[in-house]
Amino acid sequence: MQPSDRIREDVREFTPYSPGLSMEEIKERYGLSRVVKLASNENPLGASPLVKRVLARKADMVFRYPRAGNPALTAALAAFHGVPQACVVAGNGSDEIIDLLVRLTCRPGRDNVVAFSPCFSIYVQQTRLCGVTLRQPRLGPDFAFDLPALAGACDEDTALVFLTNPDNPSGYAVAAGEVVALARSLPPRALLVVDEAYVDFAEPVADYSMLARWGTCDNVVVLRTFSKLYGLAGLRLGFGVMPEWLADYMLRVRLPFSVNLMAEAAGLAALEDTTFAQASLETVKRGRARLAEKLAALGCLVYPSQANFLMFKPPLDAAGVFEALLRRGLIARGLKSYGLPELLRVSVGNDEENDLFLAAMKDILENGF
Repeated sequence: MQPSDRIREDVREFTPYSPGLSMEEIKERYGLSRVVKLASNENPLGASPLVKRVLARKADMVFRYPRAGNPALTAALAAFHGVPQACVVAGNGSDEIIDLLVRLTCRPGRDNVVAFSPCFSIYVQQTRLCGVTLRQPRLGPDFAFDLPALAGACDEDTALVFLTNPDNPSGYAVAAGEVVALARSLPPRALLVVDEAYVDFAEPVADYSMLARWGTCDNVVVLRTFSKLYGLAGLRLGFGVMPEWLADYMLRVRLPFSVNLMAEAAGLAALEDTTFAQASLETVKRGRARLAEKLAALGCLVYPSQANFLMFKPPLDAAGVFEALLRRGLIARGLKSYGLPELLRVSVGNDEENDLFLAAMKDILENGF
């Protein structure tokens, strides 16, 4: 017997997540002393100073298990967002919440999940792993949400409908009122999962976030992350706000200590440091406007964004531009994996990083690769 014979046949076709070359590998390959990463939508200011101090103080406690269910964190999140604590579930990134939602609600071989194409790869991977059909209507022109098509793809066996708002990689978003209308149009059994990983950067956020309308619909789950605005991507911390009955079942099956002690402490500190969060928002919004203006002036087609990144089509071959940026020490995101090889995505950096990126783009577009 071959080792692979012990693995389900359908799983053998999976491939590991490949984030591309690391910053150190790029330095070595191109002989660079500095690399600026603008590919993963991370916080341009790093992490909060308060978070760093709290993590240093907590280091002596890493031999302890965290409290199961992370009650201190869920209480703080509930108070911060004005929702019932019994509706909040913390996770090892919002990815864990997505995985558990599929496992809890979908009957393998019978149910289906609906999401736009293209969409977040975790929706595709976890439904496939769980033996659940994923139905994917296409986005509309200019990556707009065709919400009637999304609802039209559902039937009585639809367990989940995923909507990323603002969307990735386009940055497109719809107002929360349209999301409420979508939720009300779904079949009785379907849950609408609104992934709001980037909603903090929408203007104004209250017009776009479903948390401001919590309780309006009883079939909505809202996902949030600490990876973007709060700069905790490396600690893997997210949460979901969902109907209380669903939160109860999720806590029954969630691994007991999936949110580690350091991540919980960092999350609590991040919520407290409103000064850092506001500075991060101002940096992103200022940088987003400037990048959009300057890229358009260089002849790029720039898509409007409510997120902390911009998607754009350069006037030269996108793959060539991507490689030329790497040679200059700038990492953007090629979108071939989304089925969009002609487009690139750039995260909004700090002011210096944005200047370096724009200077590199100007050089490439005016002088070639």
